[in-house]
Amino acid sequence: MSQDVVSLLQQLVRIPSVNPDNAPGTEQIGEETLAVFLSGWLESIGAEVSLEEIKPGRPNLIARFAPLDGRPRILLGPHLDTVGVGGMIIEPFSGEIRDERVWGRGASDTKGPMAAMLWALHEHQGLLADLPVAVDFVAFMGEESGQWGSKDFVKKYHEDYCFAIVGEPTAMQVVNVTKGSLWATLRATGKAAHSSQPERGENAILKLTRALDQLDHHLGRQLASYTHPVLGHSTMNVGMIRGGARPNIVPDLAEAEIDIRITPALAAAGGALKLLTEAIEFHALPIEIVKPHENPPMETGPAHPLIQKLLTTATGTGLAGAPWFSDAAHLSNGGIPSVCMGPGSIDQAHTVDEFIEISALRAGASFFTAFIGKLRR
Repeated sequence: MSQDVVSLLQQLVRIPSVNPDNAPGTEQIGEETLAVFLSGWLESIGAEVSLEEIKPGRPNLIARFAPLDGRPRILLGPHLDTVGVGGMIIEPFSGEIRDERVWGRGASDTKGPMAAMLWALHEHQGLLADLPVAVDFVAFMGEESGQWGSKDFVKKYHEDYCFAIVGEPTAMQVVNVTKGSLWATLRATGKAAHSSQPERGENAILKLTRALDQLDHHLGRQLASYTHPVLGHSTMNVGMIRGGARPNIVPDLAEAEIDIRITPALAAAGGALKLLTEAIEFHALPIEIVKPHENPPMETGPAHPLIQKLLTTATGTGLAGAPWFSDAAHLSNGGIPSVCMGPGSIDQAHTVDEFIEISALRAGASFFTAFIGKLRR
């Protein structure tokens, strides 16, 4: 058994749980090993634990300390997976302590917040079964790619919960509004020809780049009109582009991958995919949309009583918004009001030398311990 929240985080970092979907950089992939470890740890402090396989070898973990008996119920919900480890300049799974920090992949995103939540449950293990508000621990698979874990969970269990605190490194601020996102591939097709006679072909790269320039101008202005007082306006980024085979061949295929960040106002107007489709049709752009994946924004009103309880748990805690996306949006969209919260900084997430300050980790564990204590009254 872990001696404190720091040693617990070291254990978590030393168990690889790399998401296999996006260049993992290691053969040690998947969430199952971590989920099995957590099952034993949580059972040792009184939880009833189940693993629900969402994809082969990739489960959600659900831990309950009190039966489903009709009392109000909340969940603490970090994700099990981390991003890949390619290019890291530290040992990704060492959990080393150095310079008053814990180092390794997931130390900030999001095993640090996970450890803080778990330690708070450990500290209250004798009380959890009798709290007037039940507290479950749910760890989701796949957050760093398709968020299948949170999507599956909220479909099955949305009626059981009145609130969710999703573990993310927010420096212990209560993030109650986030942007959504649309990831999509834009594809242009052409006709191959020898580059000495380019007039005999159709250059797909030029068609795509000219279309992207128009989208940047026209769609960019439209996106700027969908604003939010905390999040700012909706945006578009062209993040990847590829096409062609050789410099002496007129390319017949080119693709770009884009990311549109969605404010609540844009979501209310029909969403980013609708706006993108209409812009392509209106300007007669020679491109098609391939494999769009749209995620909703999140906005949970600050008057929610559990947000107010979070805000009064410790001094220095306030409301915040974030341009990034998390499982909280799917939970909220599916009927469970949610926020993101946890120790650590998003600036350290996904970095080549990821770490969390030990002082921040301890403060996070103390906060969640105090918060659970306040549920007794």
